[in-house]
Amino acid sequence: MNVLQGLSRIAHQSLRRNLCSSLVRRSSTYESDGKTSVTILNKEADAGLMINSYSQFGFRLNNDMVVIGPMAIFSRTVLSWNVESHEDINDESLSLFCAIEPKIDVLVVGIGDHTITPAFSKKIIDFMKRYKINVEVLGTEQACSTFNFLNAENRVVAAALIPPMTMRVNEDDLMQKQISISKSFEVADK
Repeated sequence: MNVLQGLSRIAHQSLRRNLCSSLVRRSSTYESDGKTSVTILNKEADAGLMINSYSQFGFRLNNDMVVIGPMAIFSRTVLSWNVESHEDINDESLSLFCAIEPKIDVLVVGIGDHTITPAFSKKIIDFMKRYKINVEVLGTEQACSTFNFLNAENRVVAAALIPPMTMRVNEDDLMQKQISISKSFEVADK
């Protein structure tokens, strides 16, 4: 019984952490009573899987699951995708997305940080067209955003994603690092 109580406590802590760290959208309009409304995205398990972040090693999902390496992600399921690089994407590796039910509307393919050539895209598009599935071939960064957007709209979507080999650093990343460093030297008042 203690094991069940421990698992229950861990599940509640994880749920609370997900709720607190979820994206918050604030309303910019005031209601008549002077209150501002707040909506927390992904507060329900029914919201489906979303990709929170990625690195050279894999992906972190909104349920705190970490997927190492390439993945095939659907609205409620995630699988390891058996490809090493974009060169391994072929009819066989894409056949998974043609065999599932319900049939997906859109497949988002993220090929890491490799350059997308028209010939490469055409090969994927032609194969998926035989199964009447729309395809977007993008870099992994754009593919993650596209998958999240389509999944949030309750579309029947899947993504085939390969982690990028290099990471792009932007100004927000540098600022967050500086804030993190400055906070590590702060002394907490007790």
